[in-house]
Amino acid sequence: MNMSPLQKLRLEYKPEVAKALQDISTIGFEEVPSAPLLQEVSAVFPRLAAQENLKITHGVSVACSAKRVGVVFSGGQAAGGHNVIAALFDALHEVAPTSELFGFLNGPSGIVTGNYIPLTKEIIDSFRNLGGFDMIGSGRTKIETPEQLQGAFRVVKELKLDGLVIIGGDDSNTNAAYLAQYFLDQGLDQGSDQGYPISVIGIPKTIDGDLQNEWVSIPFGFDTACKVYSETIGNLAKDALSAKKYYYFIKLMGRSASHITLECAMETHPNLALIGEEVAAKKQTLSAVVESIVQLIQERAEAHKDYGVILIPEGLIEFMQDMQELIVELNRLLGGTKKNILEELSPGARYSFQSLPQAIQEQLLGDRDPHGNVQVSKIETERLLITLVREELRKRASTGRYKGTFSPQPIFCGYEGRSALPTNFDATYCYNLGRVAAVLIMHGKTGYMAALQALREPPAVWQPAAVSLVSMMHLEERKGKIKPVIKKTLVDLEGPVFKMFAAQREAWRLVDDYMQPGPIQFSS
Repeated sequence: MNMSPLQKLRLEYKPEVAKALQDISTIGFEEVPSAPLLQEVSAVFPRLAAQENLKITHGVSVACSAKRVGVVFSGGQAAGGHNVIAALFDALHEVAPTSELFGFLNGPSGIVTGNYIPLTKEIIDSFRNLGGFDMIGSGRTKIETPEQLQGAFRVVKELKLDGLVIIGGDDSNTNAAYLAQYFLDQGLDQGSDQGYPISVIGIPKTIDGDLQNEWVSIPFGFDTACKVYSETIGNLAKDALSAKKYYYFIKLMGRSASHITLECAMETHPNLALIGEEVAAKKQTLSAVVESIVQLIQERAEAHKDYGVILIPEGLIEFMQDMQELIVELNRLLGGTKKNILEELSPGARYSFQSLPQAIQEQLLGDRDPHGNVQVSKIETERLLITLVREELRKRASTGRYKGTFSPQPIFCGYEGRSALPTNFDATYCYNLGRVAAVLIMHGKTGYMAALQALREPPAVWQPAAVSLVSMMHLEERKGKIKPVIKKTLVDLEGPVFKMFAAQREAWRLVDDYMQPGPIQFSS
């Protein structure tokens, strides 16, 4: 693999290991009571329902036998993932040099079909601290049908795996819980006749930042992605200030939550940052959102500023009251053509649909996501807003209310943030998460997500923990059926970060207080 000088330099970075994870042969676990599960969740996961969350203790000697472990990337890429695998490899070989690590190729489908490679030191060392998931590839296959579950069972049994580590987001870790339950049902646990355990361990991954709770502070990849996007936003803001003639409508990743938009706004100080959760809380419609943008542009034109920067979360359209109602109805009319969908929509939803530009209508009726729902991520919300804003500005110009010029530029900051070289934080965070996963496997734990607490402190004092996958679940409709899934975490409008943003944003509207973070700084 060809490498740039910077990539070669990053290979040499040594992630700091938390003091609590340095001697993994003396680590034990202390149970911490978790909240009661929903009855429906307990019914689906009876073997996992009684599990408590775990904190690490010390002074417990672990039998350091050799382990056979499989690892898989599931879902979209996030910076730092290779270090999870590197840490697994290092930790397993620290306790038993004959341990073996297998990488399932191209996502969970590799588990079902038995498509894997042995991961050697030579392979591992060529990917340390580098971006992407290209060591073994990734995929979005969901292991949920009886045939898929049976295939996965057959493969882990043939490989005689002691552990399976699934690196993914909320959906992937939901899948991990189903696999853990299924393997337990098949007798692959400590008390089984087969005589060996299989631990299914999840790792929190998603750049969107929507996999967090009191145990999981943040998923890996979020820090890197926000720094990559903030560099681009800062550069565009400087360009707007220099040319003084462009409005940049910048859509940012964040399918179900606006964490990235909020973080990037704090880093760059745009003139306007729309937060989907606030739009929903205020029950704003599409026209209300357009009005807020038009009002900003008119106020800036009166100050002789026909330029600016507007941040838009990827999933914004789903937070608008009228659009949300439309999308809910569309999701229930799977497989319909445009004609019969129009006939079956309620009057309000039909009006909303017909008021949209044709290109957006087609995107709403396009391919469905894996859950059978509208692919909101494919809707060009930034272009929709530009179209509607331009139309309203023309109306105001015709009556003399608006006298500026409007030159919009749509930008999507998306995939470039997923496979960037990880920051030192993400590289170190992932390495420590991998060690937590290794310890959980050594203790035969299953159905847990590796976690680290006290992340605001230096890595040396990070506190390892494990959270039961089923403890994070709620009920959600998927393909027309209610099922337990890990709950996404939205922006907390009462939280300190949003409150800090809300206290400052009014000052950013007319005064160009743009911040330009510059090229990603690994140690910042």
